Amino acid sequence: MPRFLCLHGHGTSAAIFKSQTGMCAVPRRDVHVTHASAVAFRAKLGASFVFDFVDAPFRSAPAPGVDVLFESGNFTWWPKATAQSIRAAHLWLDDYVEEHGAYDAVCCFSQGCALILSYMLYHAKERPDEPLPFKSAIFICGAVPFAVLEDLGMPVSQKAKDINDRTGEALRRKAGKLREMAANLDKIPPGFGLWDDTADLLHDPAQMPERSDVFGLDFTKFPDDALVSIPTVHIYGSKDPRWPNSMHLAHFCSNKTMYDHGGGHEIPRSTEVSLRIAGLVRQVTQEAAAHH
Repeated sequence: MPRFLCLHGHGTSAAIFKSQTGMCAVPRRDVHVTHASAVAFRAKLGASFVFDFVDAPFRSAPAPGVDVLFESGNFTWWPKATAQSIRAAHLWLDDYVEEHGAYDAVCCFSQGCALILSYMLYHAKERPDEPLPFKSAIFICGAVPFAVLEDLGMPVSQKAKDINDRTGEALRRKAGKLREMAANLDKIPPGFGLWDDTADLLHDPAQMPERSDVFGLDFTKFPDDALVSIPTVHIYGSKDPRWPNSMHLAHFCSNKTMYDHGGGHEIPRSTEVSLRIAGLVRQVTQEAAAHH
């Protein structure tokens, strides 16, 4: 019975992440959400998979657009993305796992991915002889905190920082469009999708970057022992403005499987995508178990 620790994104919550990955959504009462009755990937896995969803330790404002769809408390893993704040979140993670573990895997979205990847980078440098508190990881629409890379002595170019700023602003614009759509439901044309307008994307999803220039990060200059060796799955959307950030994260993992769900900064709930993600979860769990 594999156990998963599930870590949500910035400005959301355990309840929201549980809804995004499961059978029933928790939309705002005053907003009609067409996918609320759809079924996401956890529903395709069965009762033998156990998922532990936990709220981050700090209250926060809702992530852009989240308050349009969900009524929930909102939390963040750190108030500011400084190396000191992120390391404090790692201490919280150690304490939580010690009290509630053990876990076979971790499943995370957006900022939750940043928490886990940064945790593993520090662990590789400072505790290389100790096993990680989980055997595999599922990253959904993830990113790498640049403050952590710089704290670990890894160069972050101005190009990488500029791209990070631009992708973040593009995602905020999408959230603004979502709020506008929610306020004018009767004006949305049939078949319209939030992520269909790709004019402001900085990437070509058909073109994987070279290691020497992954959107401004030169992985040939990073130490080999910084790479994550446990089995990982990387789930991302070709229409997500933050796609370059998902590529940053994926390049830190040496034993990875990658899957483009075709959407945006989200967890699509179509049957096809849900079945595919469920299959990847089973695969990475089995692979990790075979190595232990």
